[in-house]
Amino acid sequence: MTKYIYFITSIFLYCCNINAQIREPVQWRRHINEAGEMVFRATVEKGWHLYDMNLPEGGPISTSFEFEKVSGADLSGKVYTNSKVISQYEEMFGMTVRWFAENPTFVQKLKITDRAKFQITGSIDYMVCNNENCIPGAEEFQFSSGDLPSDLSETAPSVPAVQKDFEDFEDLHDPLLTDYWNPIVAELQNLGQTASTADKSWLLIFILGFGGGLLALLTPCVWPIIPMTVSFFLKRSKSNRKKAVFDAATYGLSIIVIYLLLGLLITAIFGASALNDLSTNAVFNLLFFALLVLFAVSFFGAFELTLPASWSNKMDGKTESTSGLISIFFMAFTLSLVSFSCTGPIIGTLLVEAAGSGGRIGPAVGMFGFSLALALPFTLFALFPSWLQNLPKSGGWLNSVKVVLGFLELALALKFLSVADLAYGWRILDREVFLVLWIVIFALLGLYLLGKIKLPHDSDLKHLSVPRLFLAIISLSFAVYMLPGLWGAPLKAVSAFSPPLYTQDFNLYDGEVRAKFFDYEEGMEYARKNRKPVMIDFTGYGCVNCREMEAAVWSDPRVKRIIDNDYVLISLYVDDKTRLDQVAEMTENGKTRKLRTVGDKWSYLQRHKFGSNAQPFYVLLNNDGMPLVPAHSYDKNIENYISFLRKGVERYDVSKQQLF
Repeated sequence: MTKYIYFITSIFLYCCNINAQIREPVQWRRHINEAGEMVFRATVEKGWHLYDMNLPEGGPISTSFEFEKVSGADLSGKVYTNSKVISQYEEMFGMTVRWFAENPTFVQKLKITDRAKFQITGSIDYMVCNNENCIPGAEEFQFSSGDLPSDLSETAPSVPAVQKDFEDFEDLHDPLLTDYWNPIVAELQNLGQTASTADKSWLLIFILGFGGGLLALLTPCVWPIIPMTVSFFLKRSKSNRKKAVFDAATYGLSIIVIYLLLGLLITAIFGASALNDLSTNAVFNLLFFALLVLFAVSFFGAFELTLPASWSNKMDGKTESTSGLISIFFMAFTLSLVSFSCTGPIIGTLLVEAAGSGGRIGPAVGMFGFSLALALPFTLFALFPSWLQNLPKSGGWLNSVKVVLGFLELALALKFLSVADLAYGWRILDREVFLVLWIVIFALLGLYLLGKIKLPHDSDLKHLSVPRLFLAIISLSFAVYMLPGLWGAPLKAVSAFSPPLYTQDFNLYDGEVRAKFFDYEEGMEYARKNRKPVMIDFTGYGCVNCREMEAAVWSDPRVKRIIDNDYVLISLYVDDKTRLDQVAEMTENGKTRKLRTVGDKWSYLQRHKFGSNAQPFYVLLNNDGMPLVPAHSYDKNIENYISFLRKGVERYDVSKQQLF
């Protein structure tokens, strides 16, 4: 009997405190779709889990449906669900139990026999638990003939139908709900909305790309190409100064064009909205996670990762056999091809970040910044070959650079794994696990720089150089800086990379801003009933800028107080991979798009209603879904954000006085 002590205690405490604080971690919605099916959707609060149906006796309460009265219809089969289920042994019950990994949907098929007499009543019994306690619950439901779709016949098919109109999604028979989706792009422009979020983030993407290009210059694949570049241009022009300048400029532009075409090609293949999906796609992120780990192991000296020699030889042959502008272009292409084994991880990381926050031309902007940083030094070397004499020769120091890059790529690989983990709700890389791994990685990097760890191809370290000493201090200090994060410290410096605070099991920090709603219609209805303005937060699990805003701006006590007290905060994750109950087909820009996931739904809402496609995107609405002030995007100036929030409250108070 001891295995039930925790369970019984939880129930007892819940009953004793029910008058003091009523918790309802599960919200139920139900409707009858066009296929003649009763659909029940459970929205479970984050941190809680709802148990599966038909669990063994002696365990938690199974989710079960009781139909007390059925008239005018026959039940076809039993209630079923296709929602993902997690099985795990729980010591509290002494058995393996199952719970839903996401918000589950349950379906009961019907055969209508008499529409006029149609009536079904019943109840749902269930239990939800978190890491502290369990709560049993019961939800009564009732259907009548008014709940039947108008075009549902008595011989309606028993297979799901594909919806043609977004208004048919989730029990949206209330006409007020459909108004929430009306486009307000013109209204935002009238309020002074002049630039989109994507426009404002292009500069950040360019800076990120430029920094990646500077980093690529230090990689062991790029450095040895410098002498080859100088030798090539010394042969071409020794006396004609004007021609030398023209050739050098052509060489630099060729490098930029090659990488810029790559960015445009990525955009053309995947499109604007698909790029955002790509940045959080499980296969895509797991592939880059594996590639970065592979590159890191290679840089540590386990094996040499190079392109086939035949590729490089062919490109060198083309360079020697051609003349004029074509030979210069082939020289630039040789640089891009030979260096790809080192620049590939940097380019891949850049494209993922640009895809998630740069809108339609984000990848092209990022690749332009990357290629510009890479092309400038090579253009100068081509223009002034004598500068090569002042550069340090490649050698042992370059091996050290490889190892340092290996540690950095290993740390960055965890970011890709974290994005997939968050988007799909696997919960295998929560914040504390992520931080522990980063602390170990940067501590080992510091020890390597101090000479305490030796790797293959490392030359004997006779003395510790000043640069290595300072880099070791930085790395070890960074590892120590992250230690308080294990107890919930915000760690603003790494907030863009680490998982959100809510994924951490042990958290002593209480300054986090958490949305009350993750569903647009539910949040809008709650705000209407409570006469409060709405703050829509379009975000994403893989959105780096979103995490920075939450850590740098939302953590400010003044911002947190205004959001918590004066607004109904609705966070909509555009990369949420939870499957919708039914697929919806939408016509957008002359093309038919299918919305299959919750993220698809919120991404379409952002584009359709607000005319924006990048995150973060913050918009303040009144209870009719109309904007109060111009939308806000990535801006870590706290005073600007406070002004944005206060103006919204002031505009809402004025309109409320006029209405009430």
